[in-house]
Amino acid sequence: MSKYAGKKAVIIGGTIGMGLATAQALVDGGAEVLLTGRNEKNLDAARNELGPSAHVVRSDTADLGDIEALGGVVEEKFGDFDFLFVNAGYAQLGPFGQVTEEFFDQTFNVNTKGAFFTAQRLAPLLKDGGSIVFTTSIANDSGNPGMGVYSASKAAVRSLTKVIAAELLPRNIRVNAVSPGFIHTPTAGITGASAEMLAAFEAIGDQLTPMRRHGSSEEVAQAVLFLAFDATFTTGEELNVDGGLGQRITRPQPPQQ
Repeated sequence: MSKYAGKKAVIIGGTIGMGLATAQALVDGGAEVLLTGRNEKNLDAARNELGPSAHVVRSDTADLGDIEALGGVVEEKFGDFDFLFVNAGYAQLGPFGQVTEEFFDQTFNVNTKGAFFTAQRLAPLLKDGGSIVFTTSIANDSGNPGMGVYSASKAAVRSLTKVIAAELLPRNIRVNAVSPGFIHTPTAGITGASAEMLAAFEAIGDQLTPMRRHGSSEEVAQAVLFLAFDATFTTGEELNVDGGLGQRITRPQPPQQ
């Protein structure tokens, strides 16, 4: 299969979960991919899994020096490229009365500041007619206790998606976002969660989601690649991949006997 033959893509946060699934689909389709992460174990595993069509680079999206250096690496490896997926994210949950400045700054440094400056640094290297996809969240417009800082950081990315889409229109670069719901990933998107917490979180997610299951990383990857390459008349949009959760769909109840 060579659907993406000749394409070059950069994936920020691409060594596990949704980012890795997107990288795998691109490589399987004939693309050349450069992906980033921070965890050395995950970096090594991604190198082994994806093979020679993937350039795996250690880079911290919360570090502006790393972002600047990453631009040089992308320029060296690719020159220019077709698609940027800004997927790195950080989630730590806690009631607003217990949020510290460090907690707040770490969340926004990764999810918002890092996403913005990564796009700013790499956009000049994108080919005219290319595309950017950000990862937001169904938490953007929810009011779930304990998720205030995370929700706000992702809602900011949703706003940035619209503005950057407008500013890159003269270059025909489309800018969209994918908004996942409950998705099976190694961490479930929660930093430092115990196995017991992840199991409880999964049970809650399956109950809340109208389709009564979690999505897979591969299902998110399909949505990302649709926005990246197939949705050629779509920009500034956010696509929910959440089993109907964000649409407030109500699952029918069985009739009473």
